[in-house]
Amino acid sequence: MKIIIIEDEKPAARLLQRKLEKLGYTIQALLHSVEESINWFENNSHPDLIFLDIQLSDGLSFEIFDKIEIKSPIIFTTAYDEYALRAFKLNSIDYLLKPIDEDELETAISKFQNQFQKNAVSSLDFEAIKKMLVNPVQKEYKNRFSVKIGNQIKVVLIDEVECFYSENKGTYLHTIDNRDYLLDCSLEQLEAELNPDSFYRISRKFIIPLQSIKEIQMHTNSRLKIILPTYKEDEVIVAREKVSDFKNWIG
Repeated sequence: MKIIIIEDEKPAARLLQRKLEKLGYTIQALLHSVEESINWFENNSHPDLIFLDIQLSDGLSFEIFDKIEIKSPIIFTTAYDEYALRAFKLNSIDYLLKPIDEDELETAISKFQNQFQKNAVSSLDFEAIKKMLVNPVQKEYKNRFSVKIGNQIKVVLIDEVECFYSENKGTYLHTIDNRDYLLDCSLEQLEAELNPDSFYRISRKFIIPLQSIKEIQMHTNSRLKIILPTYKEDEVIVAREKVSDFKNWIG
């Protein structure tokens, strides 16, 4: 099976390539922009499967479909965005969240091999999806949490949160006064409820607010280490594949 990867962040593209090759698949090409992708499709036979990032360096990847009739099935790769996922789910599009987990990657390919129908790509309304991504409906984000302390319930305001983290299959809220509270949700669910301008998921384990960053240090393997005011239980590390996006987020 021949596969191409369209991803503007070259380290992320190479990482996905290594994961796919580890599973025994051949990568036909790594493409990094709308323009490069259009040129490639005009001069090459279409692959069996495309892994496609949404936001490329020169625009949304959907712009490729304005110029080229894509004949290959697509699995979208995206950093978590509620509106992107909503657009995908409404149009029955398969997607993977970054950073891409190897088990989820293998499951997505198996799903493609078992279920995909050749006419599925042409039936997707990419223009409608693009509108949902560019002009999302304004939403209200969570500004407080209720947590249980014995037989009591305490309200923690969003400004009191120093970080969220996962541990032993539980999700915890750590406050600026150095207290930890167990939450009845996952980090994935929290991401959808938090304002992305104020909170960022730096890894599979941590979501941190901008206001809690005390210091940022260089770390091994091109990663970053975040120093928080009171949380000291574990190193707070920005995953390597998220470093570039994290730097953009902090401005």
